[in-house]
Amino acid sequence: MSINNVGERIKILRKKSELTLKDLSEKANISVSFLSDIENGRSHPSLERLDSIAKALNTSTSYLLDESKNEATLSRKDEKDIEKRLNQIKTELMEGQEGLMLSGEPVSPDALQSIVDALEFGMRQAKLINKKYTPKKYRKEDTK
Repeated sequence: MSINNVGERIKILRKKSELTLKDLSEKANISVSFLSDIENGRSHPSLERLDSIAKALNTSTSYLLDESKNEATLSRKDEKDIEKRLNQIKTELMEGQEGLMLSGEPVSPDALQSIVDALEFGMRQAKLINKKYTPKKYRKEDTK
């Protein structure tokens, strides 16, 4: 059986550890419904939340992301670029003329953080995918 995503890895480790969804959600300090959504591929956790899940399962974030099989990894420059762009986006969302609204109501700080987490995940995946398809001889390696 091949493990295709983070959620599948989490589910397998959770079951091997004989933990229920509720047990793991309490250890990782996240909701049961969010954990279930992650395991079923309906949600993608931020790196911070993924790290808390990894710690609760006594494993590494790298293992959950299956970075050992990906030859492309993010460089320090990539990490800084993502962080800088996320900060710009968050500032723009909050400082807009009327601020960000959902269903006619201002976005709560938790909702804004969820939006930023999703954007971060998408940016990381896009960078990794773009690196994956760049031939090695054309890749610029981070020497620092």
